[in-house]
Amino acid sequence: MSNLTFIGVDVGGTFTDFVVWRNGSLAVHKTPTTPEDQSLAIIQGLQELGVLKGSGATENQLAIVHGMTVATNALLERRGARTALLTTAGFADVLVIGRQNRPHLYRLHQRRAPALVHEGHRVEITERVDHTGAVLIPLDEAALPDVVHFLREEQIESLAIVFLFSFRNPSHEQRAAQLIRAQWPDLPLSLSSEILPEYREFERTATTVINAYVQPLVARYLQQLARRLDAQGNGVPSSIHIMQSNGGVIALDQAAQQAARVVLSGPAGGVVGAFAVAEQALCALPDALPFSLPGQRKVTNLITFDMGGTSTDVSLCPGHILTTAESTITELPLRLPVIDIHTVGAGGGSIAFVDVGGALQVGPRSAGAVPGPACYGRGGDLPTVTDANLVLGRLDAEGFLGGEGDVKLDGTAACRALQRLGDALHLNVEEAALGVVRVANATMERALRRVSVERGYDPRNFLLLPFGGAGPLHACELAESLGVSIILCPPHPGVLSAYGMLMADITSETSQALLLDADTLSADLTPLHHALSAMSDRVTAILPQGRRTEARLSATLDMRYKGQSYELMITLSLPLTIETFAAAVETFHAMHAQRYGYSMPEERVEVVTVRLHANLDNAKPAPEAKPIERWSEADEAVVWIKPVWFDASGPTPTPFYRRERLRPGHRFHGPAVVLQYDATTLLTPAWSAFVDGLDNLWLWRSDRLS
Repeated sequence: MSNLTFIGVDVGGTFTDFVVWRNGSLAVHKTPTTPEDQSLAIIQGLQELGVLKGSGATENQLAIVHGMTVATNALLERRGARTALLTTAGFADVLVIGRQNRPHLYRLHQRRAPALVHEGHRVEITERVDHTGAVLIPLDEAALPDVVHFLREEQIESLAIVFLFSFRNPSHEQRAAQLIRAQWPDLPLSLSSEILPEYREFERTATTVINAYVQPLVARYLQQLARRLDAQGNGVPSSIHIMQSNGGVIALDQAAQQAARVVLSGPAGGVVGAFAVAEQALCALPDALPFSLPGQRKVTNLITFDMGGTSTDVSLCPGHILTTAESTITELPLRLPVIDIHTVGAGGGSIAFVDVGGALQVGPRSAGAVPGPACYGRGGDLPTVTDANLVLGRLDAEGFLGGEGDVKLDGTAACRALQRLGDALHLNVEEAALGVVRVANATMERALRRVSVERGYDPRNFLLLPFGGAGPLHACELAESLGVSIILCPPHPGVLSAYGMLMADITSETSQALLLDADTLSADLTPLHHALSAMSDRVTAILPQGRRTEARLSATLDMRYKGQSYELMITLSLPLTIETFAAAVETFHAMHAQRYGYSMPEERVEVVTVRLHANLDNAKPAPEAKPIERWSEADEAVVWIKPVWFDASGPTPTPFYRRERLRPGHRFHGPAVVLQYDATTLLTPAWSAFVDGLDNLWLWRSDRLS
């Protein structure tokens, strides 16, 4: 593995982040994203890192894992492929009828996002299968040539095929696809029986249409990326994998076929990276600590907090990474498993304003990268969270981006923007800035409570792991609000999503509708055995051929009480036995009580869906902890002392530390500010910090741990 260079690439809206692990050392890099073709920024960054031809690279093998926003941007901007829907006669409007939800309860005139498939491109065909899978009306094969002719006339670029109850019997979908391919081999097809063989017609239709809508764009992009890399000669990757929304990686061809699985790959990489950092850090901690860890040292209980420029993503990991099959994007359900992440519109670029009632509001509108916050000097004049932190001294104009970046902060412009806001609120500029930070923190605190307290978890039993460019700047104040006593700041918080992509395993998963009572299955597990056997063949078939026997299989069951509309995902231990199934039912009762405050053991339990997940260990970096020879003060890392505002009583003289000068065993106390290239960390008064052997920064509040 000494000749193998690991590269994680996360494409964001403003920058493309790189994390490179080579010869036992980690390097980070950023290059401006090229929205017109994201692969251009990737090639440029790899050349700047010296790992491709023409950049001084030697013969080397690269293992690249890539998280991208091609599919996400296509959905958000509604610029995906020209898509058609072929469905059972009488069901063409399922996609539009939906669930009739009202996102804005009291708004008299509701506006929904435009459908991904135009009304004229929703095509019906005669066929019918009942809820058991029995054929009621055969597929009208004679109508398919006219359908193909219509699709050609309309210049359709992708087709979703969704027939009623195809999750019970996929033969009609498969036959229609076969006949269409015979007449139009190059037309991309998405079959609901392959994408999502589960019940709920709207969700199955929407998910299949999402896949069809983004699949041609993702396929073209990945082909372009592969061609550009091949053209580089030496340094051609030995492997390229794409990050999935569920936290695993897949090969290029699978990502091109099931593009809906990569829609939320960026946020997923952040959670995987945070969990990996926490696991590594807990294992490397010395025996003697200045604080007590919440829970057991071997259990990775953490809340991830990713604050970027526009939004904040939070996720709770109770010893493992949680996934869900109930996510949405642009008001459409995406029923494929994704990491359970909650997002709110609060970030460094969130704009502060006074509403019609005279109250201070922050976000969700953002200044973006251009013009950006007022302090960026790019023409923006609206106050943002970043401007507020600069006015308060928590960001430093000299130390922004480690003092090495192209962006120079303009403190005068930030003061002007905050002063106008303060005038409207009858506050001075510092009071206005404090108000902006507090309102933004309140929004993020609600998000953190949403994934913890509202789901039956006590945040005091968890670590808080902040990342993103702005996460460590707000972590201490949020931890105090939640009662969290320990914060873990990774070495490179601003590029943790790219690091997470290096730590992800190769995964494959599938699902199958069951809709059987637990009592029925307890008496005879045969239907579940048959389902798991067929699913096992499907998930292992797309793994690398020479390593399929190494795959670890895990299963979950979507369960609910009879009559309920929504399910809980419950782990099913394998191999399947009467005992493991009974344990899953008991776990369901306990999880229901934790989530909703009650359980009904006397009620009938229904098993709605079974899911099977295959995991294959991927080669990944393994950093070695440096020894901590002794505890010492970190005075050598101090670069200056400046006033910082923590409350309205006045500024406090605060030392600023360079992160790269901190060494394992260094300790210091708040108030303090830690500067580095990709983030700024703020220690409020009463918080202390030390550096561990992996260069992580541990923060704790002593008055809550004494």
